[in-house]
Amino acid sequence: MLDDLPGIQITDIPQPDFLPPLTQDELDEVIEKHAMYLRGQLGGLRTILKYKNLSGLNFRRENFSQADFTGSSLIVSDLSSCVFHNACFFGCDLRNSDFSHADLTRADLRGASLSGANLSDVILKQADMREGKIMQKSESGALVTRVRKAGSGAKTLLVGTRLTNADLSGARARNADFSEADLSSVISHDADMTKATFSGTNLSNADFTGSDLTLSNMQNAVISGINMDNTEHFGIDHTNTLSDDNAGHYMEDPEQALIEQLEAHQKWIKTVGKQGSRMDLSGYDLRKVPDLRLYPLTALCSKNSFFVGMDLNHASLQSAQLDESDFRDCHMDNIDLRGSSLKNIKMTRAHMRHARLNPLLFEGTLKNRLQRVDLSDSDLRYCDFQYSDFRDCLFMGADLTGTNLTGADLRRADFTGAILENTVFDETQTLGTIFKE
Repeated sequence: MLDDLPGIQITDIPQPDFLPPLTQDELDEVIEKHAMYLRGQLGGLRTILKYKNLSGLNFRRENFSQADFTGSSLIVSDLSSCVFHNACFFGCDLRNSDFSHADLTRADLRGASLSGANLSDVILKQADMREGKIMQKSESGALVTRVRKAGSGAKTLLVGTRLTNADLSGARARNADFSEADLSSVISHDADMTKATFSGTNLSNADFTGSDLTLSNMQNAVISGINMDNTEHFGIDHTNTLSDDNAGHYMEDPEQALIEQLEAHQKWIKTVGKQGSRMDLSGYDLRKVPDLRLYPLTALCSKNSFFVGMDLNHASLQSAQLDESDFRDCHMDNIDLRGSSLKNIKMTRAHMRHARLNPLLFEGTLKNRLQRVDLSDSDLRYCDFQYSDFRDCLFMGADLTGTNLTGADLRRADFTGAILENTVFDETQTLGTIFKE
């Protein structure tokens, strides 16, 4: 029987666009009944919310162990700090949901889409993330695969997720897609990740001791500090991986080197280039520079540099030249990048709320010059740009798949040729904004 096969479920269900919704009040009643069920109280009821629209709801940091959410939509739902022991999310749409600090021990996530979700500090011990599909009968009576809005196929999708410090020990993630995800510092002991995809993934300091990574794809992944003791690694694709050996040049004494360069740089700025010299950190791996964000870095030149995962909150980088640099997973809240050139950079999954990327006005003797921030052709997938100032910014040809621009000021910004799949534009200011294919 088909319905006895692993990873396939047969049922008659509504299509994803027509799932019956639950209100927050209705969910709160379900939460109360489930708590009674877990305590063994009379009147308790196990949560079974199959094929429901639960998107945007708050799960109140409650215990949902043994709950069944099969086929439901939980887009942008708050599931943080909840307990989901043995819970079922088979075939669920969990895009951009918040699972941070949740406990998903032995949870069933087969065929679920978690693209863009926050899974930082989550526990996924022995979780099932293998392939899974939901079948249904067509009008002719034939069995067909249910429409999947969050991507075709049967793979569990964790594309662009944040899994920092997560525990995936013993997880079954055969064929799972972790492309462009942040798995830095994850613990994944004795997990089955055969044929998993880690393309463009941040695997810095990840611990895969005893896991099976046979035929996995690690193209363009960051693998500095990775631990692969006793792993099965036959056929891993390591094409263009970034390690400590090839990420860029290191400074032998970064603090002293910066102080010396800063002195000449400040003189260069004050004399409009007549004295001193411009600070140039192009080609360097800057991750070991202590507190880089605290230095005055106005007009810095740092092209093709490596900043992955750094804390750059509140940094001053006005009028900087940062083209082709790597800012993946950086924390950049309240950063000042006014007038800077950021062409062809990698900034996947960066946190950059309340940042300043509006233009700088340079007054001249003949006419004034407006220096716009240039993010053309950059990789900005799954970034958090909420409430940032992008007035007049150039996004031409940039990829903003899954990026959150809620509340951002986009007046007169140019998105010509940009990729805007699943980009969130809620509450944005778009007067004069250019959108052209």
